[in-house]
Amino acid sequence: MKPVLRTLALSVSLAGASFVAQADEVSVAVAANFTAPMQRIAADFEKATGHKAQLVFGSTGKFYAQIKSGAPFQVLLAADDETPARLVKEGDGVAGSQFTYAIGKLVLWSPKPGFVDDKGEVLKSGRFEHLSIANPKLAPYGLAAVETLKALGLADALQPKLVTGESITQAQQFVVSGNAELGFIAFAQIHKDGKLIDGSYWLVPGRFHTPIRQDAVVLDKGKASAAAAALMGYLKSPAAVAVIRAYGYER
Repeated sequence: MKPVLRTLALSVSLAGASFVAQADEVSVAVAANFTAPMQRIAADFEKATGHKAQLVFGSTGKFYAQIKSGAPFQVLLAADDETPARLVKEGDGVAGSQFTYAIGKLVLWSPKPGFVDDKGEVLKSGRFEHLSIANPKLAPYGLAAVETLKALGLADALQPKLVTGESITQAQQFVVSGNAELGFIAFAQIHKDGKLIDGSYWLVPGRFHTPIRQDAVVLDKGKASAAAAALMGYLKSPAAVAVIRAYGYER
C-alpha cells in the first residue's frame, strides 16, 4: 500500500474508532401514545449520532412514580407538560432542559368503517356497550377524554360503559380486541408508517379539553450523559419534526 493511502486508511480507521468510543446509550421513558414515532426517531437518531436510545413505553403517571422511586431513566418524554415541570421543581429533572416536543390530538376511534361519524354523534346514539379510555389519573389522554365527555354533557350517562386501560396503548387494545366497540385514543395510534389505518374516527376539537402539550425533560440521572443531550437536540431537528408531524402531532 502506498504511504498516502496507508495514512488515509489509518485516519479513517482511527476516526471510526473514535466515533464508536464516543457513542453511548440513553434510557428513555416514553409516553405510550408516542410509541410509533419514537421508534422511528430512535432508529434515525442512532444512524445520525451513533448513540442508542433504550426505550420504555408506558403511562406518564406511572413513569413519575417510578422516577421518584429511583428508576434509572435519563430522559422522560411525557404526555403532558405538568409532569416534567413537577420533576424539575422537585429536583429530579434538569432545570432548563424541558421543552415541548409535540402537541397531541385526541380521537374517538373504532376499527369498524363508518361506525364513528365525523362529529362524534355516535356517543349519543346508545349503539355501543363499552367505551374505552386511558386511566385519567395516569394518562393525560385519558384526562382529555373525561374532559371531552363532560364538555359534551355525557360524562354521567356514559360512566357505566367506560372500560379503563392503564395506558393509552391498553385503551386501544381494548377496542382492537373487541372488549369495547370504540375508544378515545391518540391520533398517532391510528397511523402506521405515517398513514391512517382502517376504521372510522372523530378528531376531537381542541376546545373540548385541555391542550395536550407533550414535554421532554432530561432527568437527574441523565444530566452528565452525552447521549441524553444529543437526543434532546435531535428531537428538535427537521428530521425528527418531520416524523412527529407525519404521525399527526403538531409542533
